[in-house]
Amino acid sequence: MKLNTRLRSSGQVVVILVIVLVLLGIGYWWLNSTKQEMAKEGKQFANEAVQKIVVQHDVNFFGSHLSPQARMNFPVSAQQEFMNDIVQMGSPVGAIDLQGQIEFQSQFFEPHGAFHARINYPARYADFDVSISHPVGRWQIDTIAFVKQSQQFGPGPAPAAPSPSAASLPPSAPPAGSAPPGS
Repeated sequence: MKLNTRLRSSGQVVVILVIVLVLLGIGYWWLNSTKQEMAKEGKQFANEAVQKIVVQHDVNFFGSHLSPQARMNFPVSAQQEFMNDIVQMGSPVGAIDLQGQIEFQSQFFEPHGAFHARINYPARYADFDVSISHPVGRWQIDTIAFVKQSQQFGPGPAPAAPSPSAASLPPSAPPAGSAPPGS
């Protein structure tokens, strides 16, 4: 009688362990699939941000997707100035290749990503950098930068060579032809 009770009791423990292991496996699968989905959504949001900001010049999208800290860094006047810099470059030439990836702060939670794109324009190019995150509820822009490059495509005028007298001056000496201070 005692032996039968022990076998029944150990069988129940095994069943409970199997159930717990199955639940842990399902939990891990769910967390992993959610992580992959969040990474996919993050890349899509970064692509959408580039399209809306750089190609379509949508200041409303830009302003409505800034994080609270980014809103402090980009008040409405700075947002308009930022967009004006982009609009002045004209329409991009060719497809925009956005590079970057989504990472997770704590294995499965707190996704954030940094993305970079080189955007070609008819006469020159610009570098576009954006970092995004998904703290609660939706993706947001944490930092953004648009840096116009002065380099032109194709053959352009060669830069002027420095004059021999300017090249040989020590850094503290005033340029040739200027009056000393106080005269």
